[in-house]
Amino acid sequence: MTNPMDTFETLNPPQRMLMGPGPINAYPRVHQALSQSLIGQYDPVMTGYMNQVQSLYRGVFHTQNQQTMLVDGTARSGIEAVLVSVLEPGDKVLIPVIGRFGHLLCEIANRVGAQVKTIDIEWGEVCMPDQVEAAIKSFQPKLVATVQGDTSTTMNQPLAEIGEVCKKHGVLYYCDATASIAGNELKVDEWHLDAVSAGLQKCLGGPSGSAPITLSDQCATVINQRKHIEAGIRADHHINGQGKMIQSNYFDLAMIMDYWGPERLNHHTEATSMLYAARECARLFLEEGPDTVIARHKQAGDALAAGLVAMNLELFGNQTYKMNNVVGVYIPANIDGDAVRGELLSRFGIEIGTSFGPLHGKIWRIGTMGYNARQECVLTTLAALEAVLIKHRANINPGQAVAAAIEYYA
Repeated sequence: MTNPMDTFETLNPPQRMLMGPGPINAYPRVHQALSQSLIGQYDPVMTGYMNQVQSLYRGVFHTQNQQTMLVDGTARSGIEAVLVSVLEPGDKVLIPVIGRFGHLLCEIANRVGAQVKTIDIEWGEVCMPDQVEAAIKSFQPKLVATVQGDTSTTMNQPLAEIGEVCKKHGVLYYCDATASIAGNELKVDEWHLDAVSAGLQKCLGGPSGSAPITLSDQCATVINQRKHIEAGIRADHHINGQGKMIQSNYFDLAMIMDYWGPERLNHHTEATSMLYAARECARLFLEEGPDTVIARHKQAGDALAAGLVAMNLELFGNQTYKMNNVVGVYIPANIDGDAVRGELLSRFGIEIGTSFGPLHGKIWRIGTMGYNARQECVLTTLAALEAVLIKHRANINPGQAVAAAIEYYA
């Protein structure tokens, strides 16, 4: 049994280059922001920062939505907040499943008590707009819920045409953009997205623990029809909605909108340090420029993919729809993929990932995201992977990968 007087050693985690599907190494400026002094949640400086975060993330999401804010929790908290706040028990939701995280949307929607219909797509492909439209006509859902970038398959689901379909049929449209935002194009208003949730720990270059979200006016109205004001903070002017009360208190977006709104109606204590981090992630993205950041991610992803192909490895999935920021690659025949990953970590301090479900142990997923979407990270990862594969006697072309990748940085 552990001695309760043992305080353990001073925290000193090893230095790693996180080149998996996320999380990744945060930008140095984000670390600096995390270390700033705590202040009270109703300090005018703090509420000023909250207003700034809302403005900054309107830029990140390419939206004019007033209801743009943070949910305090990991990216999954944003997903759950949207689904539990929009869907009432018995509501119909249509979910194209292109990978593991489409199944996650189904899991959460089922827990809410919604009627779930899926469009099941072969892993490595994406869903077509005509498939969505046909399912909308037959099923007549309240909500279509999608994942943009599903890191389990490294595919990037096109959204714009599905948005047109949803608008045409009067269906709310939600997207989990955790793995894709800031590394791939995402235009909330132009693509008719009613709700989008994200996370910091991928291309935005921050730590996990805060979920930026944005809601259209239509979506906010649907949620506010279920508004419930807690007895301990209710005032005479507060009016509850007519719909069924949202079944989660913490993830109740009607209350969270009031907390972020002018009344600052108490809901929870804002995660101050994470707000600082989220603010800095957005500032970095907008300072560099959205088009520049996305081009940097594409360059890094394409360079990595070219190096892997030059090494004689086979890429996974339909490359027409691959994410800019994560590459899927088949593990060579007769090679222990986990052993290779272990040596990359122990000898080079580089982390890459495998995948889930039917792809577990069959592919590696290598990410180039945020601060790590840089030439030196790409080249170092390729050189290290080649060295380990040579040691394991894999059938590769030595000496080609780094040279092929360098061409993308010429």
